[in-house]
Amino acid sequence: MSSLTISGDTSGQITIEAPAVSGTNTQTLLAATGTLAPFNSGTAVASTSGTSIDFTNIPSWVRRITVLLNGVSTSGTSLPMIQLGDAGGIEATGYTGDSAQIHTGAAGSALSTGFSINTAVAANVLYGQATITYFGSNTWIFAFVGGTTGNPFVLVTGGAKVLTDTLTQVRVTTVNGTDTFDLGSINILYE
Repeated sequence: MSSLTISGDTSGQITIEAPAVSGTNTQTLLAATGTLAPFNSGTAVASTSGTSIDFTNIPSWVRRITVLLNGVSTSGTSLPMIQLGDAGGIEATGYTGDSAQIHTGAAGSALSTGFSINTAVAANVLYGQATITYFGSNTWIFAFVGGTTGNPFVLVTGGAKVLTDTLTQVRVTTVNGTDTFDLGSINILYE
């Protein structure tokens, strides 16, 4: 019969080792409430006012964040945008990639100040999710898929951002920073 060893230390990690026929098998668990792969939900925020919505205090161990947009609309035509930040604040430069809307044709927008979502029309109500995944060396890869009602479009965005330090926050805003949210809600999941 095989034995099972569980040990921990003050780093907040627990290591489980189970002997194999040859070599060892090791699984390291992060300190968190939940199962082997903790999946955490933020608190949904009504996107009915204000120019930006921030999700802060994201733990340093997070390797994937999903931003959920449920019926989101803004007061103007400036594109919704997601920005990343670290302990130094939200970073507004150095984003690369592109966003597009697809209907009977396609229109695109190059990225630079954030990951824009090419909705194009203020009357559009946005539904979708953005996945932000850690690549290594403070580099995060971004992918968005969603759609709109009103003037129906399928929306896609892809890109990357290298942060100055460890990611701690995500902001949902607009490219011009002055259009306000007027409908829907936004939440994040992280793991």
